[in-house]
Amino acid sequence: MSAEITLFVNPTAGSGRGAHAAQPAASALRAAGFSVRTVVGTDAPDALARLRAAVREGTGAVIAVGGDGMVSLALQAVAGTLVPLGVVAVGTGNDFARALGLPVREPERAGRLVAGALKEGRIREIDLGRAGATWYGTVLCSGFDSRVNDRGNRMRIPAGRFKYDLAMIAELAAFRPFPYRITLDDGPVIETEATLVAVGNGSSYGGGMRICADAVPDDGLFDVVVVGDCSRATLLTVFPRVYKGTHLGHPKVTVHRAAKVTLEAAGITAYADGELLGPLPVTAECVPGAVRLLT
Repeated sequence: MSAEITLFVNPTAGSGRGAHAAQPAASALRAAGFSVRTVVGTDAPDALARLRAAVREGTGAVIAVGGDGMVSLALQAVAGTLVPLGVVAVGTGNDFARALGLPVREPERAGRLVAGALKEGRIREIDLGRAGATWYGTVLCSGFDSRVNDRGNRMRIPAGRFKYDLAMIAELAAFRPFPYRITLDDGPVIETEATLVAVGNGSSYGGGMRICADAVPDDGLFDVVVVGDCSRATLLTVFPRVYKGTHLGHPKVTVHRAAKVTLEAAGITAYADGELLGPLPVTAECVPGAVRLLT
């Protein structure tokens, strides 16, 4: 392993926590005997291009400092390679770190953990989802939740997460289930009316919403959660239970497990790790051991 470690930093993550969090991580790595280079792009495509160059040049590890968006970018560079990934989670959601039991908003502790893991060779191979050329670590969502994302992303005001709360209210007003065609492992095919369908490699999205609460990130399978045809009143009853994962016991919710999933529905977009994938149809495959995680 190269002694040079790459810090992949989002300085704006968590209202500026990313820039501050990089300092204790770098200090912990240097104290463990590693040299550190920092990669910060002018935008996401530039940052990813710089990180891919560092991986090609043989960096010893990539440490993503920021939130789920930064982890998602890092996965595009390290997935399918031998370069291990560490996470210093200081963003808003931090669902990837939370699902894997990593420190959240504790940059000093996270920095010590990745430095120690590198020194001692503590690596856990975990699965990733892959949809086309895009890798994801947490959840691919579609339906009501992706419509909320679509609407929130179009809103210019208010700033921050509050606009997604307003977007949810607006989507509830226009709420209707969607006709889905869901193919699991090349068959069987499920044709159903659904409120949303989530394909989880990890357990949560949206900053702790445990939509795929029982998902295990190293079992080679997705948890496919289908919230069926339900009324607004039922949705308002079910949705708050997502934060504890107790929605899985509701009669309108079914869970399937599969290594490959194809979703088809007209007028619906898909998001993975909170990032836009594009319109359905989409096929996601669970790739075992796709990333080597420092733990």
